[in-house]
Amino acid sequence: MKTTLFQIMFWLALGAVVTCASAESPATIYETTLMESGQKTLEVSTNELRKILAEKSATVFDARPVMEYSMSHIPGAINVSEKPGVPISQYVSDVAEVGRVVGNNRSAPIVLYCNGPFCGKSKRLSKELIAAGYTNVRRYQLGIPTWRALVGVTEIELAGVLHVLEKDKTAVFLDARGPEEFKAGSIPAARNVTVADVKKAKDDGRLPMEDHNTRIIVFGRDGAQARAVTEAIAKEAFHNVAYFGGRFDDLRPKIAGK
Repeated sequence: MKTTLFQIMFWLALGAVVTCASAESPATIYETTLMESGQKTLEVSTNELRKILAEKSATVFDARPVMEYSMSHIPGAINVSEKPGVPISQYVSDVAEVGRVVGNNRSAPIVLYCNGPFCGKSKRLSKELIAAGYTNVRRYQLGIPTWRALVGVTEIELAGVLHVLEKDKTAVFLDARGPEEFKAGSIPAARNVTVADVKKAKDDGRLPMEDHNTRIIVFGRDGAQARAVTEAIAKEAFHNVAYFGGRFDDLRPKIAGK
């Protein structure tokens, strides 16, 4: 079953209403969770996850396969390899690899996420972690679809950039560097969009105004420059935009070699 943005927003709004009814202060859509019953691990809201990432108060794991992670993930999240011998339909990350990352500290704070309300990957991993003795596991069960809808900013790895270049001919690549740097050489079919002219790019064809779900990949002189443009684009209601966190000087040779 394919989860639509409308379905996600409906359930989030319903959750916010229920929360409001039982809380002293009104909750916003950023502060609600899926509130599933019978779960052995607590959930975190979008705002809580943003705070966790900013303060680095927990290790955030993307519980999806490596290529999904490479294509688009929440900035600051990490990914580990899959549990051996499990069919893709029952995909779960390897608990031993999670342990390696957190130094086998069973009380280490951990947050998991995957593909949203109907995805079971983070639930399966949380159950395996609890069975292995981990005591501080939480889930962002709203997942990356809701993160895109509410926050907008995701990150793409080099392997993901190369995959998109080869497989997705509808994707839009944006070079966040200055005009002079762009003229000196960029990647094929890239369009030049800086922070200052994001709004102008909505009217001159550089941004895909007829389909805001078009995949947009932003790269720049470095990850900070690319992220700044990505954040500006996300605020214009584009919810499938990701930035490359590396440097253009590292990206260009890899693309030229394709």
